[in-house]
Amino acid sequence: MRIYLPATLDELDATDLPARRGHAVTSELRVALPDEDDEGLEFAAQLMAADDSFELLRAAPGAPRLRLVVSLDVAEDEVELVVDEDDGAPSLVELTGPLKVSAIVCAHVDEPGARADVEAALAGDEAAGERLDDADLLWYDATELAQIPR
Repeated sequence: MRIYLPATLDELDATDLPARRGHAVTSELRVALPDEDDEGLEFAAQLMAADDSFELLRAAPGAPRLRLVVSLDVAEDEVELVVDEDDGAPSLVELTGPLKVSAIVCAHVDEPGARADVEAALAGDEAAGERLDDADLLWYDATELAQIPR
């Protein structure tokens, strides 16, 4: 199962990614977006993970101020579906334990020029958040993680 896990760039220097909530193409997401194909569903899950990366950035003031989503392929028994009526995200899953950074398949990160908008969005600037919603995340293969600008 492919999961999209929000992260911070400084976590790429660690050995493990701690257990946390992420997003995946779940049956609930398929029901919520019935007109989307698999690629569209994966993109929706990735975008929800990018939104969740703001919470990690708020909790890690020393981390580079760019949204990061890492994609990992995991066994289905390594994640649990989250039924959270308050959150309502139909793609939400919970890792059952930490994952090795070496398991990352690829990463999606803001362009370095988006740093000011990320900082502004974290401070509550809705216009900056909307600009980020419209911005594409850059794709990096697992072999290129060390080359991501920070």
